[in-house]
Amino acid sequence: MCLIARHLEEHGLATVIMGCGRDIVEHAGVPRFLYSEFPLGNSAGKPDDVDSQRETLNLALALFDDATVPRTTFQSPQQWANNDTWQNDFMNIDALEAEEIESLKADFARQKRASRGHNSRMTRKPRSPLLIKEDLRAAERTSSGLLSQDPPRKT
Repeated sequence: MCLIARHLEEHGLATVIMGCGRDIVEHAGVPRFLYSEFPLGNSAGKPDDVDSQRETLNLALALFDDATVPRTTFQSPQQWANNDTWQNDFMNIDALEAEEIESLKADFARQKRASRGHNSRMTRKPRSPLLIKEDLRAAERTSSGLLSQDPPRKT
């Protein structure tokens, strides 16, 4: 996203990046950056918290006016929790019980299976040219039938 933002800026379109990985985004050098000290993947605010998400969006939009120099970073005042212990616990497998790890593995396996089913529908073998032509002819018949019911157009 950082490179896309820089490209858009070079072509006259202002951007704001919202993120949780300050070191990565600042290293890439985006023009405007709203940093939230939240777990990765939560740059738009807390999940299921409309007020947090609205405040995050308002802060990001304010950066269009408030950022007066390139590579401006603004840190959101929002906090993920009342203390910083979440940073030690987030994605820390050593802090989980064996049952919770097994449950997470099973959930991941279910997601993988669902994704494979979705991907297989998207990556199926290409259809033969004859079937494609047949589909096009059917679409033309349908279109011409629909168009013939429309009133004549003025040219």
